[in-house]
Amino acid sequence: EDQIALTEAYAKAQGFWIDPSVEPVFTSTLELDLSTVVPSLAGPKRPQDRVSLPDVDDVFNADLANTYKKAQQRVPVEGKDFDIGDGDVTIAAITSCTNTSNPGVLVAAGLVAKKANELGLKPKPWVKTSLAPGSQVVTDYLVRAGLQEHLDAVGFNLVGYGCTTCIGNSGPLAEPISKAINENGLVAAAVISGNRNFEGRVSPDVRANFLASPPLVVAYALKGTVIEDFISTPIGQSKDGVDVYLKDIWPSNAEVHATMMGCMDRAMFQARYADVYKGDVHWQAIDVTGSETYSWRAGSTYVANPPYFEGMTMTPAPVGDIVEAKPLAILGDSITTDHISPAGSIKADSPAGKWLMEHQVAKADFNSYGARRGHHEVMMRGTFANIRIKNEMVPGIEGGMSRYGSDVGAIYDVAMQHKADGTPLVVIAGKEYGTGSSRDWAAKGTNLLGVRAVIVESFERIHRSNLVGMGVLPLQFLEGESRETLGLTGDDSFTIRGVAGLKPRQDVEVEVTRADGSSFTFKALCRIDTANELEYFLNGGILHYVLRNLAA
Repeated sequence: EDQIALTEAYAKAQGFWIDPSVEPVFTSTLELDLSTVVPSLAGPKRPQDRVSLPDVDDVFNADLANTYKKAQQRVPVEGKDFDIGDGDVTIAAITSCTNTSNPGVLVAAGLVAKKANELGLKPKPWVKTSLAPGSQVVTDYLVRAGLQEHLDAVGFNLVGYGCTTCIGNSGPLAEPISKAINENGLVAAAVISGNRNFEGRVSPDVRANFLASPPLVVAYALKGTVIEDFISTPIGQSKDGVDVYLKDIWPSNAEVHATMMGCMDRAMFQARYADVYKGDVHWQAIDVTGSETYSWRAGSTYVANPPYFEGMTMTPAPVGDIVEAKPLAILGDSITTDHISPAGSIKADSPAGKWLMEHQVAKADFNSYGARRGHHEVMMRGTFANIRIKNEMVPGIEGGMSRYGSDVGAIYDVAMQHKADGTPLVVIAGKEYGTGSSRDWAAKGTNLLGVRAVIVESFERIHRSNLVGMGVLPLQFLEGESRETLGLTGDDSFTIRGVAGLKPRQDVEVEVTRADGSSFTFKALCRIDTANELEYFLNGGILHYVLRNLAA
């Protein structure tokens, strides 16, 4: 009641409380032709790449030919009575990211499932389906509306609440399907209702990932492929052998609204959220001992005291110049925080996987990088370890690899070799470096690997700020220059002087020394943008700045 009263009072004070008797006054008027609005998805690699529903097949088929350089193929699945091919939807997931705040799309998904189930449609056998709402209230209103039983019938059983598939926690595909994909180089697809679909994020087996509304996710599970027009070709066949099209199972706005009015009320939210922090019996059974500070448990592979403050003094040591740094990675455009930050499943043959096995963790218990984000030893080994990242220092190799001299190895291993030599590191890249989710480990991991500076054509604003906050110097090539125009290679060394005396947004000189001993310099823009950011940087990062202020 207090929240309702506050909301009403605030709306009235701000002048946007609706009074039906008063004609509203708008500062501007926009017009939209509703006939131009069409159902859309996003993908197959970036959430900003909108695709209208009728064009999804064209986009995928063009990618298959032009990006993956292959023709469509279908292959048998070992031990199964079906085959799979390029463009088959192997994951269809309704996720927590987009649906908690919009019951309309969850109800619509339930109605699609109901109509499909009544017609006898089933998801294709190669599709891994799941329902993971962000709120327990979703379960309440789907059950009350009689829709959960239909979602269950077409494969969308409740798997839990919270982040799952779109952060890589879908679990592995069935082994025969995974084997068929990887042994034949198939470009499999996923359709999820999440909000991120960057390369390597959803599943290591799935290259084309489309973001869609929950009802479309259900429909794509039934169709099972993205290579055919979704409007003009059938979704499947009914139990009577009749072709069923999308229009046959799609609910009207009136159906969705009427269902919502009949299955939702305020009491559902009050009941679920009254004791939201109480937790279930498993949470309550955790044995904890109260203390003013956290008691680090020796030997934990989930949480460890990070090394950020080792050797820290009350007065910051002068920030030193970056002398003869070697590149750890030379990357292209649109490198996202998903390429940089540890995310998804942990591979057994990766540095993180090897470390876990050395600490008596069985592969079945690896869990994910997200679950182990409190342990720096795991996370720094997963930084730049994305399976789709392409380091130009090792051409022709996909994945988190680099080069130490002529020896090729995992980026973490190469970074540790340079650290043992006392050699600082730089990362070089193209445009839009750090786009995507503003994940803290993209900056933390960069710092822990020994990277002192990142030199790119342009930054995503939050990741640039996060780099400064971790004491990493962000530099930007001047207009018209890039790693390509300057011919920068993995054999070059980079020296940046005057670091201690930097000013926000000043030009700095970068000296490049070639393998043959020749050298040249280029100017770059210091992307420490404000005086506050400079303070953080000179303190070694925002963590040190805050701790020193607290201690003082």
